[in-house]
Amino acid sequence: MSKRKPVVQLVPLEPLDRNQFVLDNQEAFKYGATEEFGLRDDHFEEDGEIISRDTIEHAIDESNAETYRIVCDGQIVGGVVIRIDHDTLRGDLDLLFVSPHVHSRGIGYAAWCEVERMHPEVKVWETMTPYFEKRNIHFYVNRCKFHIVEFYCERHQDPNYPSDSPDEMFRFEKVMV
Repeated sequence: MSKRKPVVQLVPLEPLDRNQFVLDNQEAFKYGATEEFGLRDDHFEEDGEIISRDTIEHAIDESNAETYRIVCDGQIVGGVVIRIDHDTLRGDLDLLFVSPHVHSRGIGYAAWCEVERMHPEVKVWETMTPYFEKRNIHFYVNRCKFHIVEFYCERHQDPNYPSDSPDEMFRFEKVMV
């Protein structure tokens, strides 16, 4: 018997749902960090969160950001923030998260496919994830067919972020054909 492919919708974020979007994002990112490091983790940005409210709100508030809630079977199960540069036809996947309560059901992949369907004009997608997020790395490389193109660390810092950036990050690209 085959597994049912999830049907997801990307619903634009409503202003009244902004706070819950932030909290849901923090829950999803904290889950990955504590699964990897346990409660001894030292990768938290603020107030015990692996990703700060400021980081999430900055992504939402970017001038060309599109922010969506991922809805599956009538339930909000995650979110996504993307940016499209229509001059260069490049897209940035700033945030993609799925509630840990519904992991491994194909929802993240279905949401990513919906992003690609919504933006066929994009020629190259880019995203990043922390080095310890094995689940994310598997998702981007093996499911979504991104390629790791750069590793930011102390000796090779991300030119777009301050030199005191605490985490080592992988940068991924997906060239659309």
